[in-house]
Amino acid sequence: MKALVFNKYGNPEEVLHVKEIDKPKPKKNEVLVKVKSTSINDYDWSMVRGRPKLYQLMFGLFKPKRTIPGMELSGIIEAVGENISHFNIGDEVYGDISEYGFGTFAEYIAIDAKAVIKKPANLSFEQAAALPHAGLLGYQALKEIKEHQKILINGAGGGVGSIAIQIAKHYKCEVTGVDTSAKFIMMKTQGFDHVIDYQQTDFTKTGVKYDFILDCKSKKSVFAYLKALKPNGTYVTVGGDLTNLIGLLFWGKPLSLFSKKKLQILALKPNEGLEDLNKLFNIKCQIDGPYQPEEIPRLIQYFGEGKHKGKVVVNF
Repeated sequence: MKALVFNKYGNPEEVLHVKEIDKPKPKKNEVLVKVKSTSINDYDWSMVRGRPKLYQLMFGLFKPKRTIPGMELSGIIEAVGENISHFNIGDEVYGDISEYGFGTFAEYIAIDAKAVIKKPANLSFEQAAALPHAGLLGYQALKEIKEHQKILINGAGGGVGSIAIQIAKHYKCEVTGVDTSAKFIMMKTQGFDHVIDYQQTDFTKTGVKYDFILDCKSKKSVFAYLKALKPNGTYVTVGGDLTNLIGLLFWGKPLSLFSKKKLQILALKPNEGLEDLNKLFNIKCQIDGPYQPEEIPRLIQYFGEGKHKGKVVVNF
C-alpha cells in the first residue's frame, strides 16, 4: 500500500516521502480501515520536524518512533479483529485516532476500534476527515458560552476557527476573528462580525474587552490576554507556542484565584461529543483542498506557515 513515511526529523518536504509498504492486518481489538480522506494538524507539523524539541520525548528522542504521521481519518472498514462485534465490513467510519496512535497518511490503517465511530450519511468523507479534531476543539472549548456574548477567536482562519464561528453564531454571539488579511473575505463569508489582521493590530492593546477568547495560536504572554478579558471573562487556548502554554499552565490557576477571570488550556477528549456536534449544530468545516497524497509534504509546510484557509484535507 501507499504511505507517507519519514525516518528522521526535518523539513517535511525533505524527510517525508511516498513509499510502498505492507498492508497491515487488524489485531483482536482493531479494525482495518481503507482511508478515504485525512487532514493536516499541528501534531503533524511538530512530529515530522521534531520541533519543539520537547515533543521528541513523545515522538522519539533521536528518531521518530512512529514513521507514518496523520491523526484524523474517514474511511471504510475492510476487516475487523475477532473481538469486534459493533462494526461490520463496509461500515463508514471517522475519528481522531491520536489517543491510540498515528498513521492516517496511508491507504490503510489498522487501529483500535475505540478510535473511530460510524460516519453519518450526511457527511462526505472530506467533511468527516476535517471535523473530529478541529470540531471538538471548538465544541469543547465553547461549551460554556452564553447567548449574545462578545467573543474573539485568535487564529480564526484555520479549521478550529471555521467551526467555532458556527457554534458561536448558534448562540447569537458577536464574534471577532484574528488572522491575516488574506483570509478576511473567507472569514466574513463565514459570519465573523469583525476581523483583525494580527500583523497590523495587537488585539490585546486595543482596549476592547471580551467575554470569551478562544486562542488557537497562543503567541502572547498570559498577562497580555488578561487585559483583553472582561471582569468575568474566560480565556481558553487549544494550542500554539509551547513557551506561552507552559507560562499559562504555571500562572493560570494562581491568577484565577485572585480574579474572576478564567484562564484555561483545553485538555481535548478525542471523539467525545462528536455525534452531538453533528446533531446540535450541523457543522460544515471550511475545506482547503482536497489534495492528493503526494502533496502532503508540501501541505504540512503550508499548514505550518499558517497559509491554509480552513482545514487542509487529502483524499487517498
